[in-house]
Amino acid sequence: MIKKLGTVFFLGTLFSIQAQEKTADIDSVEIQGKFIAIPYKNANQNISVITKADILNSPAKSIDEILQQIPGMDIRRRGANGVQSDIGFRGSSFEQVLLLINGIRMNDSQTGHNSLNVPVDLEDVERIEIIKGPAARRFGQNAYAGAINIVTKAYPGKNVKISGEIGDYESYGLGLNANFGNEKFSNLLQVNSNSSQGYRYNTDFEIRNVFYQNQLKIKDGNIRLQAGISEKKFGANGFYSSPKATEQYEELQTSIVSLAHQQSFGKFKLNSNVYWRRGQDMYLFNREKPEIYRNMHIGNNVGGEVNSSYISNLGTTGLGVELRKEFLSSNNLGERERFVSQVFFEHNFSLINNKLLITPGISWANFSNEGNFFYPGLDVGFNFNSNHKIYGNISKVHRVPTFTDLYYTSKTEQGNQFLSPESAIYSEIGYQFHRNGFLAKASGFLRSSTNSIDWVKNSLEDPIWYAQNVGDTEIKGIEAEINHQLFSWLKYTAGYTYLDNSFRETNGLVSRYVLDNLKHQVVAKLQTKFLKYFTNELVYRYNDRLNLGSYNLLDEKLSFSKNDFSVYALINNVTNTDYTENFGVPMPQRWFHIGFTYNINIK
Repeated sequence: MIKKLGTVFFLGTLFSIQAQEKTADIDSVEIQGKFIAIPYKNANQNISVITKADILNSPAKSIDEILQQIPGMDIRRRGANGVQSDIGFRGSSFEQVLLLINGIRMNDSQTGHNSLNVPVDLEDVERIEIIKGPAARRFGQNAYAGAINIVTKAYPGKNVKISGEIGDYESYGLGLNANFGNEKFSNLLQVNSNSSQGYRYNTDFEIRNVFYQNQLKIKDGNIRLQAGISEKKFGANGFYSSPKATEQYEELQTSIVSLAHQQSFGKFKLNSNVYWRRGQDMYLFNREKPEIYRNMHIGNNVGGEVNSSYISNLGTTGLGVELRKEFLSSNNLGERERFVSQVFFEHNFSLINNKLLITPGISWANFSNEGNFFYPGLDVGFNFNSNHKIYGNISKVHRVPTFTDLYYTSKTEQGNQFLSPESAIYSEIGYQFHRNGFLAKASGFLRSSTNSIDWVKNSLEDPIWYAQNVGDTEIKGIEAEINHQLFSWLKYTAGYTYLDNSFRETNGLVSRYVLDNLKHQVVAKLQTKFLKYFTNELVYRYNDRLNLGSYNLLDEKLSFSKNDFSVYALINNVTNTDYTENFGVPMPQRWFHIGFTYNINIK
């Protein structure tokens, strides 16, 4: 019955749909690469933007949950409320996606499992920019299958926002957000705490974030400082190793400090930054008996970059340099470090009365222990008129193994220090139609990988997963989205992604990640506004995974907002579906939340 209801909901909304944002809102957004900022409407890649309004109306409780509402994204959670999640794009692994906060990389050289440990609460995010497809020539390592940039903003003026929430499983949340300063020097401070006793045995959690950001305006530019720390403590029943490992426990700390400078000198623009990211990961196989097995990993990434662009009669030319040192100290992985040097070049120009947009580019990277890599690529787009557009892109990418891939050892995993980097050729072609608040997109894509890295077993009975280069893989897919602002009070959105994953040389091996993607994915949203102050949003998702079957999910949020006060009721998994996003980790069933926010404006 639930599956039938889900199908009816999807079919009823497929042909009159709205997006994650009003198209008029995102046309003015500029997607900032290393050196060239491209208006959203001119981008020749498949890009999605989640706006502030989308976030406030959504039944998502954390960054990973709202990313699940983007077609083509595969967010695999262990637990709820952002406790631990892996990010994937169109059949990629969690190691193949780059995550940025205000343009600063947050990826961990230890493991991609820690990429989503960010010190920012979802409610304080200004927008999220999502590039589907490789972005390595613009951003470097990890942008193998896609890149995500979480953007926050310090506003001038003085105000304080207080928020609170309670819910099932003894969950609660408290938060404070303050903006202070003026047009020249503005500041943002965010503090929040969330906890729960858990929806099943040993899934309790505590999550705390502190984040500060400022912006100092200078002549034709600005200087920005950001600093934040996130701390997570949680029971990890069956999260890793085996579903039988019910006593696991983990504590994570992630901090980021960066200083960025942006300034224009006529036709010449300069962007630069320096940053330090620290990650600490403490894992216990048995939280009550730490002496049985304990891992402690402490990683530090220190780096800086200088990026420039120049506008001439020939177009816009960009050149950038990034230097980064990655350190890791671990009782399991040992003392590891590597130095990364990268150079980026890109040129953007137009022909045929600015209808044909062409952007070739290439980047070079040197890893001190892996050698040299080149990332060439080409984006092309043609605007028939202001409504119709076609685009295509092709890129070559590589990924150097993480320290976990190379050196991790346990009773159930064995790393491989002789792994070769994996590489791929990625191509996509798409069409976009946009008129009067209606947006339709369709694309087809292909990623052919060589020396793919996976964790495999010789058989299901084998207790150990081994890191190996498993050979060549090929992922083909199609993706479609239809968006429509039907009335001022009614918005719809729907998207569908299909993936065909070909693993050419299985040799009888059991794959942990390469053959673990979604085959079919449907995302649909319905938002209504009524009685002046009320907003209701329903989010429907259908996922069909190769090795875990299919399921339907429905989330709901009803909000009342007037002046500076708002209150909401939120239900995750309305239909009480039994499902799992990672093998052996049952996800929560129906979960009720109620909460409020109150803004205090200070004169």
